Amino acid sequence: MTMSATPLLSLLLPMSAFALAASISPGPVNIVCLSSGTHHPIARGLVFVTGATLGFVALFLAIGAGLYSLLSVAPLLEALLRWAGIVFLLYLSYQLFQHDGRVQERGGDNAPGFWAGAMMQWLNPKAWLASAAGIGAYTSGNEPYLLWLFAALYLPICWLSLASWVVAGAFLKRYVHRPIILLMINRTLAGCLAASAVYLLIE
Repeated sequence: MTMSATPLLSLLLPMSAFALAASISPGPVNIVCLSSGTHHPIARGLVFVTGATLGFVALFLAIGAGLYSLLSVAPLLEALLRWAGIVFLLYLSYQLFQHDGRVQERGGDNAPGFWAGAMMQWLNPKAWLASAAGIGAYTSGNEPYLLWLFAALYLPICWLSLASWVVAGAFLKRYVHRPIILLMINRTLAGCLAASAVYLLIE
């Protein structure tokens, strides 16, 4: 039996609100988006955003298909994912900490790219928890199309949310011209990423 149109429409707003809250709230991926907008052309940051968005949607669908349940019966896989996430976050933190605060107006070859964004979502505990919580709250195993509906809503909402962080970084770059200030911002963002890694370590 399929859900009638009225109850289905009533799910669109709460699903969208959940996707917006999960996507735009601060987390490791958002921090990298902000940093990318601060140091590289917006177009390069949006490449990362696209990778992160598609990576998240793929993870969301995989968790909906039962991947999250697999982790509960395979503790070694969960531990490997956690340690991979810790190493990746520390690597990004180190790269950001080493940045000298000088803005790259052109090029952006060192900017995080599409695959970095996609991989980061699969190593991002926030993405796993948001996916599992949303799927548990708004979908049902008896109505699998709800999972696809939720994923379809997540796609533009996640992209726009992450893109807003890139634009915020570009706005910051436009009004902050002193390398020492950007250097301080770099160190702060690097500390936030390192703190995310430490949180994974002690959780």
